[in-house]
Amino acid sequence: MSSDTLVLRRPDDWHVHLRDGAMLAAVLPHTARQFARAIVMPNLAPPVTTTAAARAYRERILSALPPGADFQPLMTAYLTDDSDPADLEAGFRAGVFTACKLYPANATTNSAHGVTSIARITRVLETLQRIGMPLLIHGEATAAEIDVYDREAVFIESTLAPLVAAFPHLPVVLEHITSAEAVDFVGATGPRLAATITPHHLEINRTDMFAGGIRPHLYCLPIAKRERHRQALRRAAVSGNPKFFLGTDSAPHTIGAKESDCGCAGIFNAPFALEVYARVFDEEGALDKLEGFASEFGPRFYGLPVNEGRVQLRRSETLVPESVVAGDAVLRPFRSGQTLPWRFEGSV
Repeated sequence: MSSDTLVLRRPDDWHVHLRDGAMLAAVLPHTARQFARAIVMPNLAPPVTTTAAARAYRERILSALPPGADFQPLMTAYLTDDSDPADLEAGFRAGVFTACKLYPANATTNSAHGVTSIARITRVLETLQRIGMPLLIHGEATAAEIDVYDREAVFIESTLAPLVAAFPHLPVVLEHITSAEAVDFVGATGPRLAATITPHHLEINRTDMFAGGIRPHLYCLPIAKRERHRQALRRAAVSGNPKFFLGTDSAPHTIGAKESDCGCAGIFNAPFALEVYARVFDEEGALDKLEGFASEFGPRFYGLPVNEGRVQLRRSETLVPESVVAGDAVLRPFRSGQTLPWRFEGSV
């Protein structure tokens, strides 16, 4: 392998939003092109709360795949105050569910039905710990008085730390981390706690959202933080520590929805996710660490086999288009209009 060619074991995306209907059909090929498996978020409207709903959603995803695509959706259960532990266990044992997703109520897109208090799901957490079913967490405190830039740090102190202490054998993923506090807490906690890191949080800080005006296509939740936090995330991603692995949090919204007077949170990064990650690792002088982060640490945490196939990226200029057509809608991909230094060339 030359310095201009990068061959990786085929990676997985451990956090993605595929939506449903026409949007699903439009965005799914971008994820399936680069990744063998993906943890699929359940925050549809209505949310995916039961085994039956997850089974039906998985069938819709499989039906929307392009012909010949080799891709496995890994389904998650949206937790509510009223989630049924027996149904979650049955779905997990049947291979329908891979994990449960905890959204604090009203933390992000379609989270109004989320959990209002950890105390309300104690029986669920006891069940997950007993059967080894991972708990995936959107880690933000949602009280109105908490500054939006502090919500992750407050959640870690007030909710996550007590949770992992009370359930020490429960596998937990703190998703799309954005802060130095998250990096430090995950790094210092036992092997049952891991974290995913997105391409956009490795590339942007909060100042970028206001460069020359408001940049709504860089608005996401958890929101991008100060530069020192971005640097902490980059150090964690390239560290080779298996507690940190790839999760794009690709979250498509139409241009109109992003640019409205109350724009949606979410960044659509699926079309060029690996190219952006490769740029980050290249800039950090750590291309040799990308395969672990993208292809090995996630399966290891979830107890799944690594993928046998391999993909190739080549050092070659790749122009990210200004927009991507999604049926009757138009989306703006992350880094639109930029030229990236790497090109994804597919399987080898």
